Amino acid sequence: MKLKKSIFLSLFLAFAMSQVHAQDKKFKIHTVAFYNVENLFDTINQANYDEEYLPQNGWTSKKYKQKLNNLARVIVGIGTNDQQKESPTILGVCEVENKGVLEDLVKNPQIASKDYGIVHFDSPDKRGIDVGFLYQKKHFKPTSYINVPLYVYQNEADTSKKEEKDAEESDKPNVNFDATSKRIYTRDQLLVTGLLDGEEMHFIVNHWPSRSGGEKRSSPYREAAGRLNRKIMDSLFKINPNAKIITMGDLNDGTYNKSVKEGIGAKLKKSEVKKSGIYNPFEQMAKDGNATLFYRDSGDIFDQIMLSEPFLRNDFSSFQYWKAGIYNKQFLIQISGQYKGYPLRNSPSEPGFSDHFPVYIYLLKEIK
Repeated sequence: MKLKKSIFLSLFLAFAMSQVHAQDKKFKIHTVAFYNVENLFDTINQANYDEEYLPQNGWTSKKYKQKLNNLARVIVGIGTNDQQKESPTILGVCEVENKGVLEDLVKNPQIASKDYGIVHFDSPDKRGIDVGFLYQKKHFKPTSYINVPLYVYQNEADTSKKEEKDAEESDKPNVNFDATSKRIYTRDQLLVTGLLDGEEMHFIVNHWPSRSGGEKRSSPYREAAGRLNRKIMDSLFKINPNAKIITMGDLNDGTYNKSVKEGIGAKLKKSEVKKSGIYNPFEQMAKDGNATLFYRDSGDIFDQIMLSEPFLRNDFSSFQYWKAGIYNKQFLIQISGQYKGYPLRNSPSEPGFSDHFPVYIYLLKEIK
């Protein structure tokens, strides 16, 4: 009996000491986030289809500044909690009109002290909405960046008069469609490579083709976007099989769609991710009923952040994936009316936040 007690006590003490040791460990935490900022337009008439967001149509300087204030309020809080007090170190965005609006955003008093740098390219999207990349200069140093165009063309199946008539009746005219070349002009995919506290990482920011004309009709364009995303990642893996890659964006598809599951090859479980594989933490979140946007009372997760296999090795001597989340605080939610429970969206008449909730992940590294 005494021997059993002695063994039990030894095991208990060993376990207790291991727990104390684990608690003594300290980690550096960085938040990586993505936010569709929904129509961040200035008040200046540009060479694009921005008429809806001009002073003569109600979009005034005062409303523009309020929109910037709203977005900054969100950005400063994304991912913050008891463990993480800092705003996102890395933030991918989409639906920005130009680099100027991002410059105005990072100067906002609520986030100016974060000293965000900007990577932006004008995309061929004729509405003038682009993707962008913000980073805290004290932590991230870009070493290269490039915009990779997505070439998609109208499918032959799309040319039937019935489908064209249905699309005209159900959607606004597609200003991004060139009737002569049949090309659909959409956003580029932005690839940024740099050093996060000295460790090389690659980030891809996406805003895939919309569901204009219907999900099924437009699906081939997003499937092409998924294949392009995978092609970019494969080119990075060819250079370095252990490349740390994060791809993020508004994909206009769910975690279960072909563009994500087959195009990128994203996996539901960490255990399924092999060498050069990609893990999608938002797939389980979608299965659990979470959403980043709503349409006709149906929620889905179009905003996703996915990671390459080297982030999953649990070797915290370098940055590793910890967990993911959706930033859906109460002040971002419509509290009454027809769209109660939806994100408190933006419009020319009322500067809100966005029709999407931001998403984020945490990266951890042990401090020796």
